[in-house]
Amino acid sequence: MFETFIFICLCSWSLAGVFGVDEVKSVSVMEGDSVTLNTDDTDIQRNDQILWRFGHNNILIAQINRKNNKSKCHYNNAAGRFRDRLQLDHQTGSLSITNTTTTDSGLYKVTSSRTETPLSTFNLTVYAHLPVPVVSRDCASSSSSSQQNCSLVCSVVNVGHVTLSWYKGNSLLSSISVSDLSISLSLPLEVEYQDKNSYSCVLNNPISNQTQHLDITQLCHTCEDNIHCCSFTEAVIRLVLSALLGVATVAVLVYDIRSTRSELIRTEETKHYHQTLVKSDQHYELSRRMSSIYVQI
Repeated sequence: MFETFIFICLCSWSLAGVFGVDEVKSVSVMEGDSVTLNTDDTDIQRNDQILWRFGHNNILIAQINRKNNKSKCHYNNAAGRFRDRLQLDHQTGSLSITNTTTTDSGLYKVTSSRTETPLSTFNLTVYAHLPVPVVSRDCASSSSSSQQNCSLVCSVVNVGHVTLSWYKGNSLLSSISVSDLSISLSLPLEVEYQDKNSYSCVLNNPISNQTQHLDITQLCHTCEDNIHCCSFTEAVIRLVLSALLGVATVAVLVYDIRSTRSELIRTEETKHYHQTLVKSDQHYELSRRMSSIYVQI
């Protein structure tokens, strides 16, 4: 029995060495920050040549040659995304990435010149900076809800790998999560007009968060004559529509004035033309009579 256990352990160790079974180390960082992928592995540090590879295609992005104590970064590889942003530590073999972007997220593997088996693997996730959530009155829902309740919505745009949540004090009311990139999220909430509790909308990812506190008295005041005093956006839209209507009215008035003026000018020109014709006829008749008198004489 003991011999069987030893045999299984030896086989497992052998397979781990052959297939490169290695723990993937997860690293997270905010966009724009620097990050260092520390090998902390004496086996890596003893190798003559250390190779850093990126992505599932194992693209070579940097290498260290201990024989001549030189290092090289392959900036043209990986579509040039790491240009002038990589730094190597000759002593430890660690790789540093400065001014990180979300496109730097992915797998990073350390191999040596002796074997292509990864000696260490990192899964780097670079998170974008989070916007502050926007809380506004949900006019469409408010129009159909009871007179005692106020419908709200918390919204964010162009986010990814985040969770949007409503809190009542420290208690979670509702939440929605997304793993896609560049997507818009909205989360509704209905409260009473006279509610005195503290509410907040929170947008967060694993390493940061943004919070917007709800001011019920500002957004959820009742409106006279069933007019919904909703969000700032609706007020702006109404103002723009009013301005456009005013511009259209002025344009119609100007066109009407110009048309009337043109009609008057055409009337005056026609009148003048007729007067000229009459005078011409009178002159012709006078000339004819004078000629007739002259002939008689």
